[in-house]
Amino acid sequence: MSATITSVERGVLREAPSPAAERVAAATPLVLFGATGDLSRRMLLPSLFGLDADGLLPGALRIVGTARSSLDADGFRVMAAEALERFVETDRRTPATLERFLNRVDYVPLDAGDPGDFQRLADRVGSVQDAGLSIFLSTAPSLFGPTIAGLTASGLAGGRTRLALEKPLGRDLSSSQAINDAVQAAFPEDCIFRIDHYLGKETVQNLLALRFGNMLFEPLWNAAAIDHVQITVSETVGLEGRVSYYEDFGALRDMVQNHILQLLALVAMEPPTRYDAVAVRDEKVKVLRSLRPIDRCSVTTHSVIGQYTPGAVGGVPVRGYVEELGRESGTETFVALKAHIDNWRWKGVPFYLRTGKRLPTRHSEIIIRFRAVPHSVRRQRQWHRLRL
Repeated sequence: MSATITSVERGVLREAPSPAAERVAAATPLVLFGATGDLSRRMLLPSLFGLDADGLLPGALRIVGTARSSLDADGFRVMAAEALERFVETDRRTPATLERFLNRVDYVPLDAGDPGDFQRLADRVGSVQDAGLSIFLSTAPSLFGPTIAGLTASGLAGGRTRLALEKPLGRDLSSSQAINDAVQAAFPEDCIFRIDHYLGKETVQNLLALRFGNMLFEPLWNAAAIDHVQITVSETVGLEGRVSYYEDFGALRDMVQNHILQLLALVAMEPPTRYDAVAVRDEKVKVLRSLRPIDRCSVTTHSVIGQYTPGAVGGVPVRGYVEELGRESGTETFVALKAHIDNWRWKGVPFYLRTGKRLPTRHSEIIIRFRAVPHSVRRQRQWHRLRL
């Protein structure tokens, strides 16, 4: 038997803020760095629109986008409207809700290397001494340091300013440490939020409830009952305008070391003592520390990488990775790993992790393959899929 958990493509957070949070957020400007990028168009702007449509955004909230693109405020609103038309269901995009949301939106072009641009951003945002500014950084990791420095110099850092950093936080351990050092020098730790947007998906959030609130599964959630686990995130898209970013990171850094390992940790973790961020994080860390390293001896038997070539998706011809990039490259666009968690619960259970671009279908799923019963009265093996 197996249980399959399939993620929704776009989850919208629908939890209403507490009265205290509402009082803090009521006059808060929200600044989106990287506001013209793929994540903003696909996820951030549609999700913010969904919250606004459901009446969950404070009436005074302003959304100030910023990026290197030389747009004005009207041009950014046009881009935002196009993104909403593409990624939000038609029945939710009424003229009234669109107008209300777009009236919240403003834009300031900004080059992270130009201190003057940060001052212009500060002037547009206005005084934030009592406003509780929120900032979301969705930029290349190499820009985190200059951006923090610019925010600090322009008076937009510290105090009650809350900072969210979207993955990846660096390219390796040393660059990640440098980013964290820069951020912690400018912001108190309780105002820093390190974000993996994949964890906002509705079904991902339900994983803990499925595991720890269900007596059907919890007694069987171990090596005695489970044969193997498969975690797959496949995409049909190619670079989609992310040429420079993807060439620097590839599928392993872009997907495996954050999204997929987060899913693995949620599947494999022990019950947290409390349902809060610190307790859940601690249990995830225990899983990651128990992962068996894939070293030089096992890399050929426990990993596969690949790169998509010219072909067709949905009957439509598409270019290969090197054709989209415009030069030769060894960057992987597909990764498959066989991972093992060496602890009491999971010893001997392989976790098969897969992700890639330009694959035949777009889906995200976790398959839990239970062991066969000692004797089946039916010849045909049964697979049971639980789809959420």
